[in-house]
Amino acid sequence: MPKYFDIHSHLNFSDYNEDLDEVVQRLKDTETHTIVVGTDFESSRKAVELADKYEEIYACIGVHPVDDSKIIFEPEKFEELVKHPKMVAIGECGLDFYHVKKETDYERQKKLFIDQIDFAVAHNKPLMIHARDAYNEILEILEQLKKKYKNKLRGNVHFFTGEIDVAKRFFEIGFTISFTGVITFVRDYDEVINSAPIDMIMSETDAPFVTPDPYRGKRNEPIFVNEVVKRIAVVKGEDEEKVRATLVNNALSMLG
Repeated sequence: MPKYFDIHSHLNFSDYNEDLDEVVQRLKDTETHTIVVGTDFESSRKAVELADKYEEIYACIGVHPVDDSKIIFEPEKFEELVKHPKMVAIGECGLDFYHVKKETDYERQKKLFIDQIDFAVAHNKPLMIHARDAYNEILEILEQLKKKYKNKLRGNVHFFTGEIDVAKRFFEIGFTISFTGVITFVRDYDEVINSAPIDMIMSETDAPFVTPDPYRGKRNEPIFVNEVVKRIAVVKGEDEEKVRATLVNNALSMLG
């Protein structure tokens, strides 16, 4: 049983090429586990390789909605990766209208998203959702497909920045939400954290991005998830040890 669980990191990115073994050693030293998330086939393949090599790492495979507008989801390429016993989720997939206009890119992104939803359901895996300026559009898709797929359609909305009413809609269809180090240096999400049921939230770093206080200015890494856990406990006014254990159990439940 890990002490901390970072459910979303990118140790497969080039930011860690020089010192990955040291980063993983710090995972061991702090009893931290992490899910390394793919954004295309190559980064997904690397996530699986890392999961195979290191006890503390699990893999999530998929295609990001806007990293490359020419990419489609090719399930046959991912069939071998999904078989790995430490492959635990599909994504990060979803919709993103922050970087591109909805009017010009909605249909492409929607197809890419639904293709990965179908793949996740077919393999009985949860989704790792990427959502930016697109919560309503994502919920419309998920709420409709929930009627068809029922409990087979599940997952987590990573780097959640929405309002309370948006969070509730995700909870109602069985999706959790996760918070990053952003919550350690802004207070915009305190109300959502405080109102969310503790069993419906997760801790993540999105490393190498959004390094939490007190490490801002440094490259982020999964061990800093402890600062996210601390902040969630403070905001909810609950015992840090209780929150820590609950968030680990939430992550393990998602992994099945």
